[in-house]
Amino acid sequence: MKIGIVCYPTFGGSGIVATEIGMGLATKGHEIHFISYKRPARLISFQENIYHHEVTPVDYPLFEYTPYESALASKIVDVVKYSKLDLLHVHYAIPHAIVAYLAKNILRSEGIDIPIITTLHGSDITLVGKDGTFSPVVTFSINESDGVTAVSQKLMEQTYENFKITKPIEVIYNFIDFDRFHWTNKDHFKKMFAPEGEKILVHISNFRKVKRASDVVRIFEKVYDVMPTKLLMIGDGPERPSIEKLCRDIGLCHEIRFMGKQDAISEILAISDVFILPSANESFGLAALEAMACRVPVISSNVGGIPEVNIDGVTGYLSDVGDIEEMTENTLRLLKNPELHEKFRTNAYNQAKIFDIENILPQYEAYYEEVLEKFKISI
Repeated sequence: MKIGIVCYPTFGGSGIVATEIGMGLATKGHEIHFISYKRPARLISFQENIYHHEVTPVDYPLFEYTPYESALASKIVDVVKYSKLDLLHVHYAIPHAIVAYLAKNILRSEGIDIPIITTLHGSDITLVGKDGTFSPVVTFSINESDGVTAVSQKLMEQTYENFKITKPIEVIYNFIDFDRFHWTNKDHFKKMFAPEGEKILVHISNFRKVKRASDVVRIFEKVYDVMPTKLLMIGDGPERPSIEKLCRDIGLCHEIRFMGKQDAISEILAISDVFILPSANESFGLAALEAMACRVPVISSNVGGIPEVNIDGVTGYLSDVGDIEEMTENTLRLLKNPELHEKFRTNAYNQAKIFDIENILPQYEAYYEEVLEKFKISI
């Protein structure tokens, strides 16, 4: 198949998943065409069967805001026509699904028909989409898609609860590539951060308010009061300055390392003892899954799709959002008990194997074939 993938090219979960899907499908012989405003962050090397088409909006003085959606629609039309794509897979409802609908109708006026599959990732439904301004657009774009997938059971339920959706939604979970994420012995690397054998806590996010990174620091502060510990904060975003200020206010800057955006995430996870994800909302919890693949137990909130990934009392512990005390107790329970910690490490890895890309990718292929077949019958 020749597949067009429209996504955000950033370090966010939807962009990562979209890129990994495309790279995985390319290894199976499919021709993949990424359409985005810059090269996807995970697309870091040349790979056969993969093409990138950059969207470049026209900076015209008449417009106060650059008309990205129009430029994207035009680029989709161009790529579909001249690369002869079989289907479009768009990630994130706004603006990609509605732009794909526009492109589809432009193409139809030229005698070209192509099916659209929309994958819902979370904040397009739970945050942006629930805004009354965008709700009609989200509802329409989902219902006009030829296929719709959600990355967790909970996200599917939330979509039906919040919007008048008439389309069936297929749950296809996010996944992990074990070629990229796996545990390796990095003791020499660990000594750089914990020279005295301190335990290492880690948090990875885009530092938005919904990630509650300040809770991570508060948990670390309480754990540090009990035992020697280090905290690694991976990622960047709007909340980072306030989190750094919090670290200064509590006097623990010397024990907390802000590492920014990183490509070698698995190396950092390999030296970590506990992963902390106290988010106010997560459609799936991809960062937690990446940690589990590297044998790191997870302390997390119990919202969204996280309980479908992190099993309470097995791979880590779940707590209510904002329950810093319980999250601290659970972290210390693991760090103080080597046998329990090792058991949870093994459980985390085994749970992550369920979401191996080798298990999930065939589900996407089968869904593509199903949507294509139905589309051919309908036109």
